[in-house]
Amino acid sequence: MPKRILSGTIVSDKADKTVVVRVERRVKHPLYGKIIRLSKKYHAHDQDNSYRTGEQVRIEESAPISKLKNWTVLDRIGAAMAPEAEAEAPAAEPAKEATDTKPVKAPAKTAAKKPAAAKAKKAKAPADADA
Repeated sequence: MPKRILSGTIVSDKADKTVVVRVERRVKHPLYGKIIRLSKKYHAHDQDNSYRTGEQVRIEESAPISKLKNWTVLDRIGAAMAPEAEAEAPAAEPAKEATDTKPVKAPAKTAAKKPAAAKAKKAKAPADADA
């Protein structure tokens, strides 16, 4: 029986010689007919620790390597996508001198005034109690 080969994205490479690969598949919902994405995570063996998070890889089914690992990484399909936030971050501005700034005092807290509706309720409450 041939070994299954799947392709997915590495979501974790923290373990030694192991990567976690998320494989997504698209299926049609049985009742509503909408195309939905389902995903499953597979633990795959990475002998040289050469694959990093975010890379597209192909994995192949293998004999059990450990309790969770039944897959090995075949090859890299695509490189990891660099986060755009880091690429477009502006250069750091030089720090301002401390002599330009003065400490600012916080405004004093004032007692909150009760709204007119609350005062009206208080005034009516004793009248209702007498009745």
